[in-house]
Amino acid sequence: MDPKAMNAYQRNAIMTASPAELTLMLYDGAIKFCNIALTAIEEKNVQKAHTNIKKAEAIITELRASLDRKYPVWEDFERVYEYIYKNLLEANMRKEKEPLEEALGRIREMRDTWKEVMRLNKTGI
Repeated sequence: MDPKAMNAYQRNAIMTASPAELTLMLYDGAIKFCNIALTAIEEKNVQKAHTNIKKAEAIITELRASLDRKYPVWEDFERVYEYIYKNLLEANMRKEKEPLEEALGRIREMRDTWKEVMRLNKTGI
């Protein structure tokens, strides 16, 4: 697929996505950027690691900002996001894989939980 068609497809997917689907896209994006950063750290590509960790940080910041504080569970999500963010900061400062892998594991858990919630909502369970 040519790049212009791909960009149009991605733009359309974002514009027509539900809030739940957008959240899932954010999780997937954070996972993608963490994976790219892990590879960059292995390759000793400091700039590429920095750029992609910053992208993951921005996504976590957006997820934190979008928490609906009218539900008591928001505090639990806030703590997890804060933990992920601190690991991303540490990974970026030290260019070390361990904190980045920890953040990535937590983001995957959050994404997988979110996918399950979406599935249960679709089936009405």
